[in-house]
Amino acid sequence: MRTHKALLAALLVPLGATLALAPTASAANAPAANAPAPAAPSLSTAAADAAAATPIAPPTGPQKPQPTPAAFRSPEAALDRVAHPLRTTEPGGSLTDLRPFGRMVGDAKVVGVGEATHNSHEFFTVKHRVLRYLVEKKGFRAFALEASWSSGLRLDAYITRGEGDLKQIMDDEFQGSYQFWNTAEYRDLLQWMRAYNIKHPKDPVRFVGDDNGFAGGELYDKVSAYAAAARPDLSAKLTELYRGLRPTTDANTYVEDYLSKPLAERKELAERTGRALALLKQRPGNGTDADAQTWAVQHATAIHQMTTMYAFDWDDPQDVPAAMRYRDQVMAQNVAWWQRQTGDKILLSAHNSHVALKTYVPNTHPKAQGDFLREQLGRDYLSVGLTFDQGSFNALGQDGAVHRFAVGPSAPGTTEHTLDRVRHRDFMVDLRTAPAPARAWLAAPRTVKNIGATYPWNGNAAQIRLTRTHDLLIHLHQVEAADMFK
Repeated sequence: MRTHKALLAALLVPLGATLALAPTASAANAPAANAPAPAAPSLSTAAADAAAATPIAPPTGPQKPQPTPAAFRSPEAALDRVAHPLRTTEPGGSLTDLRPFGRMVGDAKVVGVGEATHNSHEFFTVKHRVLRYLVEKKGFRAFALEASWSSGLRLDAYITRGEGDLKQIMDDEFQGSYQFWNTAEYRDLLQWMRAYNIKHPKDPVRFVGDDNGFAGGELYDKVSAYAAAARPDLSAKLTELYRGLRPTTDANTYVEDYLSKPLAERKELAERTGRALALLKQRPGNGTDADAQTWAVQHATAIHQMTTMYAFDWDDPQDVPAAMRYRDQVMAQNVAWWQRQTGDKILLSAHNSHVALKTYVPNTHPKAQGDFLREQLGRDYLSVGLTFDQGSFNALGQDGAVHRFAVGPSAPGTTEHTLDRVRHRDFMVDLRTAPAPARAWLAAPRTVKNIGATYPWNGNAAQIRLTRTHDLLIHLHQVEAADMFK
């Protein structure tokens, strides 16, 4: 029987994870938590990253060495000619080196920026830096995160109106499967958004949570308030349909308790939230009421998305792919809804395997969020993958606790091994316009790091075709684990 804690972790694990999170061949061969770090040159297989994992301090070695002339053969030489260096991965200072990135983005309305781990400092700070650029130079006005819709509402109220205490909000909302966002890096990003909005109160940057792992009390309150004001005939019925659903505990406890309910009861709850949603969609309003109804329907949709997600049979391996497909579809729908409703251009932050144009692991996760967004928005959606050669990250170990892990230099034959031989330490490249000598390499399936909330697991090293999976790529030589608050 799978545990509810494992399910919570799995909701944040990227494509390719199994809900059981049981030890796999690579996990069984991984060293114990206190094992010494293996020598980097010994890495020689696609599974080497998993085998090399040890909870140690992040590497602090010398700067990336310059490749020898022999390393400039195709495809490295071709990529070297079109790669643009990053001045820094930190968010402050000049943004002039991101001008090529701005040209690559063009007129896209949603830019999905990924991460190869869920908790490395440089992935978060690069996104902060990219957000600054897109807001200041490209007119972007929203940041969407792999977090619940109700979490997004609370954080949006903070950054736009200063409501609440940021630390308390982060502690409340970033727990359970979302604990990896409770970091100093995300605090700094949110504080920058708040500072920007104080200076630009009439043109604010907004925050969006696009996921369906939890539906906070704010959603029920907003739906009820709308019904009381505009549809009093529905109030009693909605109260009955939502009976017992509004959270009265913290998010982690609520989801644990919810998942302990029998499957039949969870299906019945999803049926009830579906009926509530259908009632709210009736009799569209006019004028200002129409806008209020649109938002109320979206909040009710978010409630129904959570109950539907938990109405899948997570103990049935045949049902898990459908559940994972549904989650990515929901995240895409919420991002597309916000973009169309508000007109905001959006930076979408999620794992590489969610922003991807094609799934990393089709047998367990049939379709990625980025694939759905490309269908809905066409070329208005742009996918940016973030890769790294070596470094550290925080993740749940096989014991269920958070540990710091590290991986050494990438093995020959992997995607990152080749990317790291481009002459720039950190760089960005447009995969759509890569020169001919690099196209065959970019189009072939190769191993890439795919590290999620639990480590190790059997999806650490996915096989992807870069040109089919992302539009742009940002490659970092080395990353360090993020600064988690809890």
